Amino acid sequence: MIISFVWAEDKNHIIGKDGTLPWSMPNDLKHFRNVTAHHTIVMGRKTYESFPNGPLPNRLNIVISRNTKYEVPESVVLLSDKNKLSNYVKDDEEVMVIGGAGIFEMFKNEVDRLYLTKIDHEFDGDVKMIDLNYDDFKLIGKKEGVVDDKNIYPYTFETYDKI
Repeated sequence: MIISFVWAEDKNHIIGKDGTLPWSMPNDLKHFRNVTAHHTIVMGRKTYESFPNGPLPNRLNIVISRNTKYEVPESVVLLSDKNKLSNYVKDDEEVMVIGGAGIFEMFKNEVDRLYLTKIDHEFDGDVKMIDLNYDDFKLIGKKEGVVDDKNIYPYTFETYDKI
């Protein structure tokens, strides 16, 4: 399986605050939807709980939690062991790991692709993205985001593949 990380971060690698995103960027959410639609998404419990409307549609939602009694809807898969992921995805499938930091750390040695939204602003936050060695990756795509009245911070969408 192909492991991809999908996330947005600010200048200081902040990715979260109080269980939510520290910014409002509809264009990034649209990008996230486009990148992850029809793929399996893997996340931790806190990331899952940050979704205001429950599981994300058009994707298999997999939650990894140490709490084996954590309750999720029937449409969501709960795993306590990341090695069981292969029971739910095909060998050639791209799996989108969407956070949080503990889940990124868990998959850091297996990640093949990075979908990063870089926001050119500093936010107050309590969760930082894990350290990744960008020397192991090659930038294969970069697109400047459109700044407008709803997306007020400059940002870029970057895609990296493992070398």
